Amino acid sequence: MQVQLRVNGKAVTVDAAPHTLLVQTLREHLKLTGTHVGCDTAQCGACTVMVDGRAVKSCNVLLAQVAGTEVTTIEGLAGADGTMHPMQNAFKECHGLQCGFCTPGMVMSAVSLCKSNPGASATEVREQLEGNMCRCTGYQNIVKAVRQGAQAMKA
Repeated sequence: MQVQLRVNGKAVTVDAAPHTLLVQTLREHLKLTGTHVGCDTAQCGACTVMVDGRAVKSCNVLLAQVAGTEVTTIEGLAGADGTMHPMQNAFKECHGLQCGFCTPGMVMSAVSLCKSNPGASATEVREQLEGNMCRCTGYQNIVKAVRQGAQAMKA
């Protein structure tokens, strides 16, 4: 089956089996390996990408379901000149990562969260990121990074 969509601003046609997951397409067909596979059950959030500006767990979405949409991965957040997105920069500045495995999904969820709730309190950030698991950080610096990133996205 052929599916047409836009990935990180570029038109893409993918020829894949009907049961192909979006995460498989991104990693295996398009070689965008920043999207991580964690649990394969939509529990950890490591595979989070944005579909038409909304955060989704790509291990739980069939490629066919995103036909005609705009998919943004962690690779698509940076500027064309390589400048980091304000949220990526905030994660770096606030040490919102340790091992880095959850970071791409966490950043994608954070960007989506801040677009819908730019003034989110620390409590709201924690509640809205509960679908993204981090085993390393304890979330303190992640919350700090999200709030700092939100401010930078407003600027």
